[in-house]
Amino acid sequence: MRELLAEQVFKPGAFPQYTYVSRKSPDLNVDYELRLKQALKISGCLTSIVGPSKMGKTVLCEKVIDLPNLIEVSGGDFNNVNEFWSIIGGKAGLALQGEYGEVQRFNNSSIQKEINKTEKYILNKDKVISHFKENGLVLVLDDFHYAPDQVQQYIAQQLKDVIRREFKAIVISLPHRADDAIRKNADLVGRLSHIDIKPWNVDELKEIAVKGFGELEIAIEDKIAKKIAIESLTSPQLMQYICLSICTLLDSDNKKIENIPEEILEQGFRFTTINFEYKDVIKILKEGPNTRGNKRNIYKTKDNQELDIYGLVIKSIADNAPLMALSLDEIKSRIDKLVVDNEKKPDKQKIKDSLKSLQCIVNEKESIYQVFEWKDNILHILDPLFLFYLRWGIH
Repeated sequence: MRELLAEQVFKPGAFPQYTYVSRKSPDLNVDYELRLKQALKISGCLTSIVGPSKMGKTVLCEKVIDLPNLIEVSGGDFNNVNEFWSIIGGKAGLALQGEYGEVQRFNNSSIQKEINKTEKYILNKDKVISHFKENGLVLVLDDFHYAPDQVQQYIAQQLKDVIRREFKAIVISLPHRADDAIRKNADLVGRLSHIDIKPWNVDELKEIAVKGFGELEIAIEDKIAKKIAIESLTSPQLMQYICLSICTLLDSDNKKIENIPEEILEQGFRFTTINFEYKDVIKILKEGPNTRGNKRNIYKTKDNQELDIYGLVIKSIADNAPLMALSLDEIKSRIDKLVVDNEKKPDKQKIKDSLKSLQCIVNEKESIYQVFEWKDNILHILDPLFLFYLRWGIH
């Protein structure tokens, strides 16, 4: 067996050749890969893949579609409707404008001549569609929710028109985010293949560690793989990050490591956060909205911190057990356990109002700040890397 480096086995940001785990769709008990293959074979249909962030939606596409045939763009690439086809064409390697020539030959009994004809062209929708069809390309539009609302509507209309011409496209978006332009578009009724990617469970995440450390000939106990899986917060990408960090700390590329020691885990978790940029995000959330000169109530916690309501809410989110969704009652219960003085514990309405204010803050910020969504009295964590950093990072 050839020797492998840890970075070749655990790949958080690329296709994981050695640690790819095939999963089944729980509603149909069918592999997600088979569902995607079927969807792409249905002429005139747009494929919609929806699932939480960092769940392997793009990796699934890379598994099913040959990489040379996969053209990936992001909803964040589009600021206005005029850019759509030119950006897609550019990603597919087409020039935005240029010249093409042809030679016309005329031949009869008395005259023989050639005419060289050169014309200029500008890349347009029809040329992009022809190029995709001729070369078997598939458009993968990732992070569709990042496109502005009016651009989403335009894209939905454009894709509705071109899928009838057998243009193959996949739209990837998050749950709890506005994808109504696709999923609730009346013009696309009957023309959508829906694939809902469910969060990974602990056993599925453990398989990444078992496979990867097996390739590196390093033993890992089930309880240790389970602890890593729990902290990975349903995300295979985060599982890859943590396993790679552990290998780096153990210097597994240069030393013979027999097994993964349990005492390395906490250091591995903290080491993993080095590459995550959420310090400013957490700072903004803890500060909350502008007080306009009004003083906030301060609460003393059992670990001797003094926090206002926004600091309490953020601290409660980071508390055990790590969960990607918390109800208002669960947040209230966590806060009650944090605060020392029973008489000064914030009530549900105050907590609810603070969550509404935090939602307003993230709505006005760039995409990296949009780490959660407060909706129907449930706080949905949209980015598992954010929650992991909140639990283990320095902030």
